[in-house]
Amino acid sequence: MTYEQISYDVSDGVATVTLDRPEKLNAFTRTMLYELLDVFDRIDGDDGVRAVVVTGRGRAFCAGADLSGGGGTFDRDRLGEPSDETLRDGGGRVTLRVFDCRKPVIAAINGPAVGVGITMTLPMDVRLAVPDAKIGFVFTRRGIVPEAASSWFLPRLVGISTAVEWGFTGRIFTGAEAHERGLVRSLHSPEELLPAAYALAREIADNTSAVSIALTRQMFWRMLGAPHPMSAHIADSRAMYEMGRGPDAAEGVTSFLEKRPPNFPLKVSTDLPDLGWEQPSFEWSGPR
Repeated sequence: MTYEQISYDVSDGVATVTLDRPEKLNAFTRTMLYELLDVFDRIDGDDGVRAVVVTGRGRAFCAGADLSGGGGTFDRDRLGEPSDETLRDGGGRVTLRVFDCRKPVIAAINGPAVGVGITMTLPMDVRLAVPDAKIGFVFTRRGIVPEAASSWFLPRLVGISTAVEWGFTGRIFTGAEAHERGLVRSLHSPEELLPAAYALAREIADNTSAVSIALTRQMFWRMLGAPHPMSAHIADSRAMYEMGRGPDAAEGVTSFLEKRPPNFPLKVSTDLPDLGWEQPSFEWSGPR
């Protein structure tokens, strides 16, 4: 697939996905939706990619949905979209694809991140930002509701009180407030933002087992909704059994004892154990 509204680059095990409509502040479109879905499929299929950094071209991360269509921007019937897509919002399709990614994903929020521009980062594992980034869950101010599964992700990241405050008011706040409230891991000057994101990505890529990372990512995210720690104990035990008898565990211990960098042989594309994660199934009862 040739990309028009994102760019993609891989260097020494770290992939960079750049939202690439700088003249429109990287506003989200249906084209960008399909390109993001494709690029995360590409990332999962490439064992050479060990970590992912997502950022924006120019002075914005993503200014939200492209509103150039006017008042009917969110009217799916007016847009004449196929019925199967009418039932799922585009931002949610992106966030669920990121949620299922087998590689760690780092958001480098280099400027305004509003609406889907911020909700798309919620399933990413770590968010870094510039202090004066303008961030907002502005949906109620546009007469719609939070999308992209943010009603699931946001309270888990920042707590219910902060989530409803940001969701109810729809106000714009800074990267500094996002950091204070726990949405953002750290703040960096514009020139230091990407180097900091790449340093974190490099630490992961250079020192860890790709399969261990993929399993750890699945376990942490999916256990957020587990009803009892026994669910985590079952998953932990199965994963420890599968990994403990394999070559990555042997290499991890041997390299430690020999005081050398590890060289883990397992590949995510072929060697990822199946822990039996069940995908939820829901029947839609809304308008067709």
